[in-house]
Amino acid sequence: MHEDNYGAPCEVDGTSPPPTSGFRSLFLNEAGLRAGWRLLIYIAIFFVLWTVSIFLLGLFFRPTRGVFSPRFQFFGELASFLAAFLAAWIMSQIEQRPTGVYGLPARGAFGKPFWLGCLFGFLEIVALMGLIAALGGYSFGSLAEHGVGIAKWALFWGVFFVVVGLFEEFFFRGYSLYTLAKGIGFWPAAVLLSVSFGAVHLQNSGEGWVGVVGVVFVGLFWSFTLKRTGSLWFALGMHATFDFGETFLFSVPDSGMIFPGHLSNATLHGPNWLTGGTPGPEGSVFDFLILAVFFFVFNRWYPRSPAFRKAPTIR
Repeated sequence: MHEDNYGAPCEVDGTSPPPTSGFRSLFLNEAGLRAGWRLLIYIAIFFVLWTVSIFLLGLFFRPTRGVFSPRFQFFGELASFLAAFLAAWIMSQIEQRPTGVYGLPARGAFGKPFWLGCLFGFLEIVALMGLIAALGGYSFGSLAEHGVGIAKWALFWGVFFVVVGLFEEFFFRGYSLYTLAKGIGFWPAAVLLSVSFGAVHLQNSGEGWVGVVGVVFVGLFWSFTLKRTGSLWFALGMHATFDFGETFLFSVPDSGMIFPGHLSNATLHGPNWLTGGTPGPEGSVFDFLILAVFFFVFNRWYPRSPAFRKAPTIR
């Protein structure tokens, strides 16, 4: 039995698989367990692993409620990514697939697509803040850190946001997107997961609906880059660099959150359509325009998606 990358069973020997019927059809199709059930199993495994890891982290670090703990936040994000990846590895053993098909192949790890994504993320945040500043909506302010403190926080946030990108990209656009796309098609799955990605950000204290729409829009762009490149490495680089630029380099809210250890005492002032309001610059109208340009440019640079046309063989 051969299965394409969108989950549609294909005949490779001239014979059709026996149809499923009745109660069994709620759980099984011609390819085996339906994609929705496999996704639910994956999420269940992830939450078990995540809950255990966060509980153990709490025993070791015991962060004070309401006080930002860099170590706890970093290891919390790392544990979340490891839980998402380990859950996918378990599913790959059940499904008899290499884990790399879920978006993070070891070959090419942190290679050219990753650094190209970093360039896109850097250009996005620089162009965005430049436009906001040109219209009087951003002031850099005085330095908040000096000397070694600048280097220390720059290194911390750089590594931290790579880990954040690993977790968020793999959880929402790794196994989840690969599997759900087999059930309902790539773009319906990408829209559903991008909306979920945006909804999760509503938990942030300063987030708002405009910021969430911005998160959904960039989630769709990252899904597009996955479809065209066959991996999440580009999306990971862009995700990490943009967040680093918001949080540290330009010292503005990131999805409604303002963290300590930023470069300057920057301020945003002006109408929300310009600055993004409390969610931060990702809610600015200019970010939507920049992402629309990115869609056009990326479509020209990557006109085909060979990785999604190669189908794994499932027995």
